[in-house]
Amino acid sequence: MKKIGVIVNTKRPRADHVLSELRKLAEGHSFELYAEKAEMARALGAQHLPVSEFGNKVDVALALGGDGTVLYTARALHGSGVPIMGINLGSLGFLTSVGDTKIFQALESIAQETFKVSEREVADCRIFKDGQLVGEEHSLNDVVLGWGASSRIVTLRLSVDGELVGSFMCDGMMVSTPTGSTGHSLSAGGPILHPGVGGFCINVICPHTLSSRPLIVPNESLIEIEVVNTAKELILSIDGQDEFKVLRGEQIEIRRSPHRVKFLQLQDHSYFSVLAQKLHWRGSAL
Repeated sequence: MKKIGVIVNTKRPRADHVLSELRKLAEGHSFELYAEKAEMARALGAQHLPVSEFGNKVDVALALGGDGTVLYTARALHGSGVPIMGINLGSLGFLTSVGDTKIFQALESIAQETFKVSEREVADCRIFKDGQLVGEEHSLNDVVLGWGASSRIVTLRLSVDGELVGSFMCDGMMVSTPTGSTGHSLSAGGPILHPGVGGFCINVICPHTLSSRPLIVPNESLIEIEVVNTAKELILSIDGQDEFKVLRGEQIEIRRSPHRVKFLQLQDHSYFSVLAQKLHWRGSAL
């Protein structure tokens, strides 16, 4: 692994310092660096390369920033097979598993190929209007349908593998991957799914019933959501980015993507330690 693509959130306070350190370490390992932005390429002494071409050129991508930077990188590299190492320029994240103080260890693990690999499943989302496909996106975290221009409720019909689950008067609905289960879904009362679990979590947002609970379905499932009734324009958000406006009668299909995302992690990385740190788990007092 000698060719490294670099994607940086320059708004992070420590970005300049980390870029300077990355440049020195890369030169020491004789890495070839490629940066998606021209100014970053100059700062790194790297070649300027659009992120759309990373898949044909680089061996690994470094995403420096927060979890949002990793999500952007994963979507940009979807289907390329290029592994991603997330380096957090701040507090440790769920996806940016390497702190910026461990940039030396990160580059060393790539040079020596001593990293761990974690594969994550991705959801494919397709939007239909009058039976015609009008859009398609890929989600590492979650697909969320709801909100819009007013607070009025909507009615959504949920089916799994062609079998009706139910119609829900609610504020919206979300489908999350195991990776995304610690995000929006968790804040809405959903469970935490280990990345090794093959399934999707379906969460109805603020349903007008006390009997609705998060539902876990196999990752082979075809999930269908139809907008039965709405007095407003709904927003379909993919990994936190508003992508489509959805109207009454339109349908959404969600299924497992044939492509996965590979994350590179340091050998001492612990999924449960990250959960404990981010969620402030302390256990029971003895």
